[in-house]
Amino acid sequence: MRELRAPHLTDAARGRSSSPKLAPLRNTVLAYSLAAVIVAADQLTKHWAEARFADGPRRIFGDLLIFRFGENTGAAFSLFENAGQFFGVAAVVAVGIVAYALTKVRPRWEVVGFGLVIGGALGNLTDRILRGPGFLDGAVVDWIQIPYWPTFNIADSAVSVAIVLLLLGSLRAART
Repeated sequence: MRELRAPHLTDAARGRSSSPKLAPLRNTVLAYSLAAVIVAADQLTKHWAEARFADGPRRIFGDLLIFRFGENTGAAFSLFENAGQFFGVAAVVAVGIVAYALTKVRPRWEVVGFGLVIGGALGNLTDRILRGPGFLDGAVVDWIQIPYWPTFNIADSAVSVAIVLLLLGSLRAART
């Protein structure tokens, strides 16, 4: 049967959330599944980029998209070079905080955003662990270049998308 709805009432006015909420177990499964996909895609594409573009960049769409292998020991825009240990520890702390947040009932958009944050943080943390001679001092592989933006990777993209999703979701939730 179709539910009759008063056209002037919003879901919030009816006592319903416009965004489905997920219980902690479903949060964990969704977020960590998404994180695992991000880490796998990130690591596979970094190995591919190293094999294909270490000898020089390839223009894909003129100057709009260039694949270029690079290694970054710092943060975006090559800031804080050789600060891998700091960023490695920060990634571990961020994953811990987000993992704790997933133990609460959350809207789906938050869970997806948190999964993207975890995947992005773990993708770059993997480089810091595996690509250096010491503790967390490995360089992060970056390989996607677009105009007016630093070279980045899948993990960086996941974190950027997560930030936008979480900001937009928060703004939308604040309005209702």
